[in-house]
Amino acid sequence: METRPSGPNEKQQPGAGRTAFIPGPRVTGWVQRFAASHGAVAEEPDEGGTLLRAADGATALLKAPWPVDGRPGKGTTTVERLASLASQERRLGIVLVRRGGYAVGVVSGGKVSASKSGSRYVQSRSAAGGSSQQRFARRRENQANALTEAVAGYAAGVFAGHSIEYLVLGGDAALSAAVLEETALKGYASRTRLAFLAVADPNATVLRRAAADACAVRIQVTDPP
Repeated sequence: METRPSGPNEKQQPGAGRTAFIPGPRVTGWVQRFAASHGAVAEEPDEGGTLLRAADGATALLKAPWPVDGRPGKGTTTVERLASLASQERRLGIVLVRRGGYAVGVVSGGKVSASKSGSRYVQSRSAAGGSSQQRFARRRENQANALTEAVAGYAAGVFAGHSIEYLVLGGDAALSAAVLEETALKGYASRTRLAFLAVADPNATVLRRAAADACAVRIQVTDPP
């Protein structure tokens, strides 16, 4: 998963970039510490978010975890409104899947309220050639299909009875997207997908971390050159 630095004062190589996930209530404080470390900050819109450009050349691109959708955040500054928006509770359905396992859950306020996780094996690609490679490829495809079908069924069961507003995918991009194409989840196909999460092999612990990140402000920081 992407790094989560403790704050703007963390030592990094000059010009290095990193991503932090900061809960809504902590965003204003984070920005204040960023300014204290890097000098006066100017705000400007950028890439659907808010770009903070500090006096020493450092930048921080802040992006809300979800769209406004008629529920804007409150505050007198852009940062305050962003923090308020991220502090709202929205119900998310999360699907994390990789070749080694899966984790699905319902999330609100950065916490998991219902979930299921487990392991499911899909073979790696083979370097063999000829008919052996073809048999291996078919076996791998069958395993992947069985995985996505099973995970879709688990997700449908976990999501049932919850008013899912948005979907969050993570892990293997192709596999997680394939899960949403399964018949069991056709009722969720129209839900807005939020930012993809890069995660390790999914399990209950990884799901809890993903839940917190999915509900946090994503901040891409670039230190001075």
